[in-house]
Amino acid sequence: MLVTSPGEREKLAAVFGQPGVADAYQHRPPYPDEVFDLLERLIADRPRAVLDIGAGEGALARPLASRVDHVDALDASAAMVEAGRGRPGGRRGNLRWIVGAAETADLGGPYALVTAGASLHWMSWKPTLARLIAVMAPNAFLAVIEHGHHDLPWGAGLSEVITRHSRSPGYDPGFSLVDALAAGGLLEIAGRAATAPVPFRQPLASYVEHFHSTASLAREWMPAAESAAFDQAIIDVAAPYAAGGMLEMAVVAHVTWGRPVLAGL
Repeated sequence: MLVTSPGEREKLAAVFGQPGVADAYQHRPPYPDEVFDLLERLIADRPRAVLDIGAGEGALARPLASRVDHVDALDASAAMVEAGRGRPGGRRGNLRWIVGAAETADLGGPYALVTAGASLHWMSWKPTLARLIAVMAPNAFLAVIEHGHHDLPWGAGLSEVITRHSRSPGYDPGFSLVDALAAGGLLEIAGRAATAPVPFRQPLASYVEHFHSTASLAREWMPAAESAAFDQAIIDVAAPYAAGGMLEMAVVAHVTWGRPVLAGL
C-alpha cells in the first residue's frame, strides 16, 4: 500500500489518467475465481446491485457483472473506463461505467455490495465512506480486495529494483488500509478471508509490463533511458526462473469486508 501526503497521493494518482497506464493494466494478474465466489456470498439484499469504486479497467466489475443483477463501475480516469469497455465483458448490458470521483460522482443505489480493489487508499477516506453509507443497502458490506503474486523466488532482487525506481518514497509494505480504517473508527470489520494460491503463467515481457500499470512505476515518470534500465533490471532478476520465456507464478487475494461507521465520520 501507498502511504503518502494528500498532495503526493494526488500527484501519483493522476498518472492513472494516462492511456499507457490503462493499457498496461491488462498485464496485471487476474483475481482468483474464489474472490468472486466470496463476493457473491456476501450479497444479502435484492436487487443484487454492486458498486465498484476505483474500478480501473474493470478487473472486478466485468466478472461480477456476469454474476449479479447490475454493476456500476466507477473510476476517475476516462482512459481506464475506455480501456475497460474494450476488455472482455466490458460492454455487458448490466454494466454501467461512470467516470468520476467516489466522493462526488452521480451514483445509483441502493447497492447490495460495494467493492474496492487496490483503490480506496487513493481516495479521501471520510468523504468517500460517508458517501457510501448513503447509497448502501441495509445489509450491504464494503469489501476491500487486495491481490498479487505470491511468494516469488526472485522477490528479494525485485524489491531492490522497485525501491531504486519507485516514485513513491512513502511506500510501506507493512501498511494495512483496512486496519487503518478500523483503528480510525471508520470501518467495522465483519470478516476476512484469503484465497488459496492459484497458478498463473505469464510471458516474461508481460510480467515486466505490468509494473508500468502502477502509479509509482509508470513509464510516464521515467525518462526513456531509465524505463529501459528498469525493464532490463526486472528481466535480469526474473529471467533465471523463466522457461521458454514464460514465468510460472501463483496469485493470492485477501478480502476484508465490513460496514463504514457513521460515528467515525
